[in-house]
Amino acid sequence: MFTRRTVAKFAALAPILASTAQAATPGKVAGSAPALEVETLSLEELHKAALAEGGKLVVYGGGDIPNGAAGMEQAFAKRFPGMTARILVDRSKYQGVRIDNQLDLDALQCDVVHILAWQYYDRWKAGGELMAYKPLGWDAVYPDFKDPDGMITSVAIYAFSSLINKSKLTENEAPYDAVDFLNPKLKGQIALTYPQDDDSILYQFERIVAKHGWDYIEKLMKQDILWNRGSGITRRRVESGEAAVSFTTSGPIVANPKGPTQFLLPRTEPFLSWAHPGAIFNRTKRPAAAKLYMSWLLSEEIQGTKRSWSVREDMASPEGMEPIFAYKTYPIHFREFLRDRARAETFRDQLEQYIGPMQGENPTKVEGIFPEGRI
Repeated sequence: MFTRRTVAKFAALAPILASTAQAATPGKVAGSAPALEVETLSLEELHKAALAEGGKLVVYGGGDIPNGAAGMEQAFAKRFPGMTARILVDRSKYQGVRIDNQLDLDALQCDVVHILAWQYYDRWKAGGELMAYKPLGWDAVYPDFKDPDGMITSVAIYAFSSLINKSKLTENEAPYDAVDFLNPKLKGQIALTYPQDDDSILYQFERIVAKHGWDYIEKLMKQDILWNRGSGITRRRVESGEAAVSFTTSGPIVANPKGPTQFLLPRTEPFLSWAHPGAIFNRTKRPAAAKLYMSWLLSEEIQGTKRSWSVREDMASPEGMEPIFAYKTYPIHFREFLRDRARAETFRDQLEQYIGPMQGENPTKVEGIFPEGRI
């Protein structure tokens, strides 16, 4: 017998019973979409699909060297005959706003992006602009280096620490930690990248000030620093011998015996490292080529070169090195710094009072919302 009271009780329980039944359904979580599978096609199959699509790809990458990805463009074309990739390199802060503007104009030029600015990816994901895609090898990527929804996947690990010119300094003479750069013998021999021009360098300086105080910056400024716009320009000045050392650029993790420089990790302090994120846009005109490119970047062919640490757990570390998480470094903390724009901008303004305004033009010489024309 059903009374009004029992009907009311069933009505109240109905949402709970329905939710429980849904949660109990195999392979489905209440309120969620089905789990996205990792790519199952091989690189060769993805290559065929990309050729059928037209064989072209446009990528916006972060960097500060003019045509800094020319080598990668050539390697991609050689590995996948018939494919043409244009990887436009510019500062991450410029690429982010450039893409924002193109999206607003509904005139997106790139298919894939890999810049360090995580804060842009967060916004693009929230706005529905990123494609959910888990490339080949995605399941082997460190969990902290990827978005579980498959919209953002790190493709490389970069690190900044001491880089010395071997003809100028020996390992015993080299500065390893921040205080070592205050050695009077290094006056006029230190090349650094403007921190107010690059968030990665800004984070390095924030860490230094947090440990050593603002007095450190005052003392550093007395070292007659050779300031540069761009870490790549800084590295070239060390490579050429114009400067003896820097801590605001990258270098080969495993030293080339015939090369002019050597990369040294600190003895006691942390160093900067980050997992470089990549993503495909939903508005891409070339989804097959974009998927091929992302899967290639995560492949053993690229991740197994041992030039640096891999974003994949199943790849060996560079010769003589431990896995990235064995060191005093903060790839995850740096990402949080990037997301806290008020923190970054406040520190940038404070630091500029000591260093002064930047000098020089953008080294990539890439300009405008559509630097290579609007398609």
